Amino acid sequence: MKKILIGTHNSGKFKELSFLLSNKIKKISPQTLRIKSPRETGKTFPANAKLKAKYFAKYTNLPVISDDSGLCIKSLKNKPGIYSARWAKKYGNFDKAMKFILKKMAKKKDRSATFVCSLALKLQKKKVISVTGKVKGLISFKIKGKKGFGYDPIFIPNKKLITFGQMKKDKKIRMDHRYIAFKKLKKKIKIL
Repeated sequence: MKKILIGTHNSGKFKELSFLLSNKIKKISPQTLRIKSPRETGKTFPANAKLKAKYFAKYTNLPVISDDSGLCIKSLKNKPGIYSARWAKKYGNFDKAMKFILKKMAKKKDRSATFVCSLALKLQKKKVISVTGKVKGLISFKIKGKKGFGYDPIFIPNKKLITFGQMKKDKKIRMDHRYIAFKKLKKKIKIL
């Protein structure tokens, strides 16, 4: 595999997936090819990841890797979940969405949460391969850290004392939900 389209318009996800993929593979962004994002109509992370992979594959002859990920907070009935990015849009941006979450969590005893990532790989003329990775942790009481992206500054992974937003980039990338999903995918497809 010489080239791959990373099916996302999210620069944070693009950077993480680029980091995980082999240096020998040239990474292409949908923006470069002027391909817009599809409407995410799936009801689960795997459904949306597959939907994106198939959508981007229609516009290019390249292999496509797509991601659908989000934060599931137990005491908020696993929300924002698949609507994680849409919550950021709804409330203005991720910073405002995190403030909204922390407000909702103020009186909650259970602060457990799970970061979920489904990756889908579409190779030309082959079925979509899909895997899911999860990281369990807690919601912090404050927004902490400027590193990472999305909801990283309010998520403390289990057995750690700091949020994803406070971690060094390479440390975070090697333990998060995207990495876990990518490792599973790599077992199925050795060329990554």
